Order: sequence, then structure tokens, then C-alpha cells
Amino acid sequence: MGVPKGKMSKSNKRQRRGEDKLKMPGLSRCPQCHALKRPHAACPECGYYKGQEVVKAAAK
Repeated sequence: MGVPKGKMSKSNKRQRRGEDKLKMPGLSRCPQCHALKRPHAACPECGYYKGQEVVKAAAK
């Protein structure tokens, strides 16, 4: 059975938990319409990926 090694100090506990926050996803610009999009994914605005239309964009 596991046994705790000892009390963890507040500073050590908070230092470890400091990395648990949510991070903003990295975004890049679409070369076609210059909208922000996720890298390595089709653009949600124009539907292009690597210079080819892969998803039909909804008519506005």
C-alpha cells in the first residue's frame, strides 16, 4: 500500500499547479482569405487547405 512521503509545502504545491492552466491554441493566417485558423486544418471561412478547396464554404 502506498504511503505519503510527507507534507507538501504550499509553495511546492502551487508551483506544480501553475502549469495546469488552460493555454490559448496556436493560430495561423489563412493564405487565401487571411482569416485566423488552426494550423494543419482547413480554413473555416473559405474552406481551403494547402491551396485547394476541400470544404464547401457556406454562402453568406
